Amino acid sequence: MAGKGDIMNSTIGEGSVFEGKFYISGSLKIDGKFEGEIKTDEELVVGETGKVKTNIDAKSVVIAGTVVGNIRADNEVRLLETGRLLGDIVTPVLTVQRGVIMQGNVTITGGQRKDPKKAVEESFEGGPKPHEKSK
Repeated sequence: MAGKGDIMNSTIGEGSVFEGKFYISGSLKIDGKFEGEIKTDEELVVGETGKVKTNIDAKSVVIAGTVVGNIRADNEVRLLETGRLLGDIVTPVLTVQRGVIMQGNVTITGGQRKDPKKAVEESFEGGPKPHEKSK
């Protein structure tokens, strides 16, 4: 699940329980249970047996297990067919496979720094205007 050339340098294994703050330089895979705070500058993978309760801030996020919390990803979020999510997502790219269960708000930024609502409103306002009816 890690990208080409990436090495998963930390794992919370199946059957393990971790509570607390986890700040990591590199990728992390969770197959056990985690509750607390996570921040990584690389990829976070929640495996099929993973159960996570936290807000996630990462470069990329892959969810095959269960997550309760919001996700902010700089590059992309992938929800695999066994993924379960209760929380909001903010990312430039979102992939959702058939079978995913999710409740929350999704904001797709398209990689722009501009507020997505403002970008869409500005796009709508541009272009031709309807002609006024003459009296």
